[in-house]
Amino acid sequence: MRSRRLRPLMAGAAAIFAVGLLAGCTSSGDEGDAETNQGTTSEENAATGDTVTIGWSGPEADHGWLGAINTGAINAAESFGDVELLQAEGTNDANQQIAAVEKFINDGVDAIVLLPTDGAALTQVAQKAMDAGIPVINVDREFSSPFAARATILGDNYGMGVSAGTYICEQLDGQSDAVVAEIAGIDSLPLTQDRSQGFADALEGCGLEVGPRVAADFTVAGGESAASQLLSANPEIDAIWNHDDDQGVGVMAAIEAAGRDEFFLVGGAGSVNMMDRIEADDSVIKATVIYPSTQAADGIALARLIAQDKTLSDLVTPTVPYRIVLDAPVVTKDNVDDYIKLAFES
Repeated sequence: MRSRRLRPLMAGAAAIFAVGLLAGCTSSGDEGDAETNQGTTSEENAATGDTVTIGWSGPEADHGWLGAINTGAINAAESFGDVELLQAEGTNDANQQIAAVEKFINDGVDAIVLLPTDGAALTQVAQKAMDAGIPVINVDREFSSPFAARATILGDNYGMGVSAGTYICEQLDGQSDAVVAEIAGIDSLPLTQDRSQGFADALEGCGLEVGPRVAADFTVAGGESAASQLLSANPEIDAIWNHDDDQGVGVMAAIEAAGRDEFFLVGGAGSVNMMDRIEADDSVIKATVIYPSTQAADGIALARLIAQDKTLSDLVTPTVPYRIVLDAPVVTKDNVDDYIKLAFES
């Protein structure tokens, strides 16, 4: 089943909504019904519909977060009785991923969920799918054109930095001379730059600033190396934000090898490894900031709704939103039980 409600639908959606409003204003019926019965209900969304074939492609699952992304997409598809998933082999080669999307187009899938290894490099082929009438759900790494996707679902990188910085501000309340360090991911990536900017902005709001700063590469070895460098150069630290819990395994190893415990550590992304230690409360790691590994699973659910001409049941607007940015909450020992079931293994 091929949906026709693609990206150009934004103008159409506005027209539909305008018609709905007009009907609500001119009808002698109940205005509340006109305002709330615009889309499909939760019962209609849950009901098995026409089978839809969804193509899924993402990068190679070379660390825990990406592994959870891939598993989440598969599990989400299996949870629906009306979804057939075509899964491309994970790859960090943009050309191979382009070829996978080309195959989805040739196979005539009903929707494509795509976490691009490089958003700009995959934009043209995503646009080709859209032009062929196949809705594309862009996950995590954005395309360079708004016309290349019907819907985009993202984590909040800037928000991660804000959440980490706000938590540290709260814990260091009144310590205007506190030394706050940062262990970033790959500095050349926009996501890292966004996280660092959010962190700096939040600290500035409480009169603090980023002090010692090093960058790693999202790997255990990179995290250990960067943390060792940071610790050896700075004998006194009050707080550290580490951007990524996968590299955080190495960060913790370096901290324990150095015998340092005068500071507290905040992680990022939300691994079960870090949440277990946060819950135990027996080390420097006191919190982590979620970067949802559920994004691809959410993308599969959105693709199904779009392909079946359904909507998000709790919204009045009769379409699936074009852009969804997920939250970046802080996980501590007080709320870890709320998040650990969705955590990934580093």
